[in-house]
Amino acid sequence: MQVLAVLKWILTFLFLGPVCVLLITWIFCSQLWPLLALYMVWLLSDWKTPERGGRKSEWMSKWTIWKHLRDYFPIRLHKTANLDPQQNYILGYHPHGIMSIGAFCNFGTDRAEFSHLFPGLKPYLTTLGGNFKVPFYRDYLLAAGMCSVTHSSIDYLMSHHGTGNAVVIVVGGSAEALHCNAQSHILTLKNRKGFVKKALIHGSSLVPVYSFGENEVLHQCHFATGSWKKSLQDMFQHWVGFAPCIFYGQGLFSSTSKGILPFRKPINTVVGKPIPVPRIQKPSDEQVQKYHALYVSALLELFNTHKERFGLQKSDSLILL
Repeated sequence: MQVLAVLKWILTFLFLGPVCVLLITWIFCSQLWPLLALYMVWLLSDWKTPERGGRKSEWMSKWTIWKHLRDYFPIRLHKTANLDPQQNYILGYHPHGIMSIGAFCNFGTDRAEFSHLFPGLKPYLTTLGGNFKVPFYRDYLLAAGMCSVTHSSIDYLMSHHGTGNAVVIVVGGSAEALHCNAQSHILTLKNRKGFVKKALIHGSSLVPVYSFGENEVLHQCHFATGSWKKSLQDMFQHWVGFAPCIFYGQGLFSSTSKGILPFRKPINTVVGKPIPVPRIQKPSDEQVQKYHALYVSALLELFNTHKERFGLQKSDSLILL
C-alpha cells in the first residue's frame, strides 16, 4: 500500500497536468464538447479562487492514501515552539528538493498531524500560479489544499481570514530544485526577500522550516554549466517558471535497481520558532533586509541545532545562493 501510495503521488506529479490537457482536447473534439463549454463558463467565475484562499477538501486531506505516503519514507513533523492561533504566520519551507514531498505531506494533508501539533492553525501550501491555469488539474490542486503563491493571494490570506493562518512558501522554488543534491545543502535564499516584505506589510510572524532528508529521497542528474542540457533547463525556467529535473530513485520491485520510486529515507520536517515582525505598511529596503537577516540567522540556527539528530555530520553546513 505504501508503494502504491507513492507511485500514485509520483504519477500525479509528473503526468496529471499533461493528461488533463489531452482530456480537454479530446472532449473538445468529441460530442461531449457542450459539457466542456459549461465547465469553461463555470471556470471563468472560479478563476480567482486560487488567489482567494483556495478550496481545500477536508475529506481529501484525510485520505488513507496519505497515511501510506507518510509511512513509506517515513515523514515526520517536529515542533520546537508553540504558534499562537491568534496570530498569522508565513512559514518558509526549505529545501525545495525535487518534488517537495515533505511540504505536501506535512502541510497539504493532515496525516502528519499538523492540526494536533498546532491547534487552531490552518496551513495554506502555496505553489506557482501557472499550475492553476490548466483546467481539471487546477481543481485537483485546489482540493488538495494548495493556493497560488502570487502577491494578491498572500495578501488575501493574510487579511481576509482573520487569524490562525499559516501560509507555507517553498522559498527556493524551482531554481533551488536544480541544486538538489544529497551530498550538499544548497538553498536559494540570499535574494528571496518578497516573503519577508509580505510579513512586514501584514505584521505576520516569520517561521523557518527545514526538512532533513528532502534532498535525499531522489537523486538528480546534474549537467555541466555551459552544456546544451543545462542551457535548456535554464531557458525552460526563464520562460515557463520552472525547470525540468532529470531524476531517479529506486525500482518498483527492487531497491537496488533504478526507477522512479523515491528511496526509503526519512524526511524530518522541523518547524522553528516564530520571529515576531512589526506591521509596516510600506517597509523600506533596509527594514526588509533587517528581517531577512534575522530569518536567515534563525534558519541557520535551526539547521545546526538539529542536523546531527537527523543523520547529518557536525561539519555539514548550509550554502546560501
